[in-house]
Amino acid sequence: MSQQQKIIKVALADDHVLLRNALAALIDSYGDCKVVQQASDGLELIEQIKATQVPDVAILDLNMPNKDGLETAEWLQDHFPQVLVLMLTMYDSELALIRLLKVGVKGFLKKDIHPSELRYAIHSVIESGYYYSNHAAGKLMNLFRNNDNALSLQNAMLSDQELEFLKLACSDMTYKEVAQRMGLNPRSVDNLRDQLFTKLDVKSRVGLAMFAIRHGIERF
Repeated sequence: MSQQQKIIKVALADDHVLLRNALAALIDSYGDCKVVQQASDGLELIEQIKATQVPDVAILDLNMPNKDGLETAEWLQDHFPQVLVLMLTMYDSELALIRLLKVGVKGFLKKDIHPSELRYAIHSVIESGYYYSNHAAGKLMNLFRNNDNALSLQNAMLSDQELEFLKLACSDMTYKEVAQRMGLNPRSVDNLRDQLFTKLDVKSRVGLAMFAIRHGIERF
């Protein structure tokens, strides 16, 4: 490696210690990358970045306690937009991917990624500003390939309140209980439900739940 070549500073956040340590050791072995922060959740990573240094790349697990990958990516986008975020996720529905793109995520990694592909992903996001595997790229291209997917693009713009309602619609809670959980009155929940019926072109709670499951919303 040339002395002039910049070392890529990488931050890792994953609540699985063994996986995080293995990723850190692998990344450090590349020679041109250095893991400068390790955290078990997004909140811990944010505190480390505030206290030490800003990384070039942040690799985040989507599912973490305290602050998950989505929330952490959104915080980084607001406070340190120069940090390039790669997300570790097994959820690859079009809706989930677009939801992450909206908060500034630059690429997606499966946890079983090959070591050489991980190195390529880090360099790709540094050099071009993004990294998408063939699989993820194919998922995203499907949104634009035919007119039937126009609804999927609209669905990606669901509000946080609508997404929360959809997740709760997959449970056995009554609408009254959903209203209590969301801090809304029953009439507001009814209006929210009816708006989603129209927006998603479904006619029942079962239809809402099927839509949520099909797009991974009940896990998101």
